Amino acid sequence: MSTKAETNYFVLPAYTLWWREMVRFFRQRDRVIGALGTPLVFWLLLGLGLGKSFSAPVAPEGHGYLEYFFGGTIVLVLLFTAIFSTISIIEDRREGFLQAVLVAPVGRFALVLGKILGGTTLALIQGLVFVLLAPFVGVSLSVVAVIWLVVVMFLLAFALTGLGFLLAWRMDSTQGFHAIMNLFLIPLWLLSGAVFPPSGAPAFMRWIMMCNPVYYGVIAIRHGLYWNAPLATAGMPSRELSLVVTAVFAAAMFLLSLKAAQRTTRGDLQ
Repeated sequence: MSTKAETNYFVLPAYTLWWREMVRFFRQRDRVIGALGTPLVFWLLLGLGLGKSFSAPVAPEGHGYLEYFFGGTIVLVLLFTAIFSTISIIEDRREGFLQAVLVAPVGRFALVLGKILGGTTLALIQGLVFVLLAPFVGVSLSVVAVIWLVVVMFLLAFALTGLGFLLAWRMDSTQGFHAIMNLFLIPLWLLSGAVFPPSGAPAFMRWIMMCNPVYYGVIAIRHGLYWNAPLATAGMPSRELSLVVTAVFAAAMFLLSLKAAQRTTRGDLQ
């Protein structure tokens, strides 16, 4: 296959689907507000409400739960954006767009990559916007820390969008997807160390948290926020381990999404 043919078969379709996600998102202001505003409200209400009754183990002297919850809220921003972006898969099936793409000479790899990269880019943009609030909770970021956060947030957003893609692919109603979100995705975030540390949880819950791949994404983000304060992340999984687990999580979600898309039959499109 020539270079031009490869571009038409893979790069151009993936880019087109990615760009479509960008345009759709920013044309719908309610999605922008919901994906960024809801985590912000969670952060402020829980952070201020529990500020005096919770001693955050990773917060330096003089800071409390609002700072501890900051890293978890970044993950919540990524999760909400992933959820909103993958709901479009159900809408595309209902409107007939997905069927048109599947019967077109477009590889499934390009389809999955374009959709997931679209959600990942949106999540990363909004996550970085939220990171701008770090100085307001006493977190100062160096250039190296920001680069680390961009890499980690990209991998985690890619993984969460891939997970959302996998769940939404075989669903035919947004109501069913919201039910799965409340039953599975939100608990996945709650048991990631975003809201409370494993040290204060029962033994069985600590085991679940350690097996949760999102937990390592949260820890990797905390490493970035406290890049120059290693004592704040003492006792947590290392930077290297957290990054590797997050990368494996992202790769696994993409491969599973690709496998699900490749198994689509004519009956699944109706």
